Amino acid sequence: MSASPAAIRLRPRAVAVIAMAAFLGVVAFFWPFLVAPGKFGSNYAPPLIFGVLLVVVLCVVVSEIAEGGIDSKALAMLGVLSAVNAAIRPLGAGTAGIETVFFILVLAGRVYGPAFGFTLGCTSLFASALITGGVGPWMPYQMFGCAFVGMLAGFLPRATGRREVALLAVYGSLSGYLFGFLLNLSFWPFSLDPNSSIAYLPGLPFTEQFQRYLAFDLATSLGWDTGRAVTNLVAIVLAGPAVLTVFRRAARKARFQAPVRFSGRDAGRGRATG
Repeated sequence: MSASPAAIRLRPRAVAVIAMAAFLGVVAFFWPFLVAPGKFGSNYAPPLIFGVLLVVVLCVVVSEIAEGGIDSKALAMLGVLSAVNAAIRPLGAGTAGIETVFFILVLAGRVYGPAFGFTLGCTSLFASALITGGVGPWMPYQMFGCAFVGMLAGFLPRATGRREVALLAVYGSLSGYLFGFLLNLSFWPFSLDPNSSIAYLPGLPFTEQFQRYLAFDLATSLGWDTGRAVTNLVAIVLAGPAVLTVFRRAARKARFQAPVRFSGRDAGRGRATG
């Protein structure tokens, strides 16, 4: 099966902007290893500052992608899938780690490309937060975490048939753990008594600090992350083939980024043929 054309065309400048945004996102998530709480006058200043920066960066990235890189058909698809994700997310609501938003994000990123997956991760979580009242300082981190999940799905190697479904199911499962691993970093320094053996302790060497975080992640989040990973795995295995077929059929009919050509007969009348 031939690969579907990317729904969003990336120009070199947009690629550079996304690369810089990804770098800032990594810094924002791993700030506990870079900045000690209290350096900005308040323990909660670093995550708030990085959260505001993430919102600004996401706006720049989305506007850069939209400027000449996304047509009306891709924009309509983005709106529909964002609304679907926002509608189905409350079905799981994170209970026991069950999250219903990721499998569509993974499949859409696979079919429509990394830029579409990045943008869909941002818009899905933003729409969901507005619907469920989940707006807070954690929202930029959730948006960026989902953006990473959708973007990386677009970079997965080529595969077809059952191998593709297996590849996506494994990636979906791993992305469940990746999302939890990243999100926990944003609040870890404030969640435990400093005397705890798994609490954040400013000034420790990176290796020891990272070992503490791994212990914290395993002790407090493994169960929730496993629920998310299993949900992604089961949803992709059961619904993945059908959803991939629908997405690819929609991509073929939409003909994203198809060049516009004028026939000799219609050129004078200004009618375009795709």
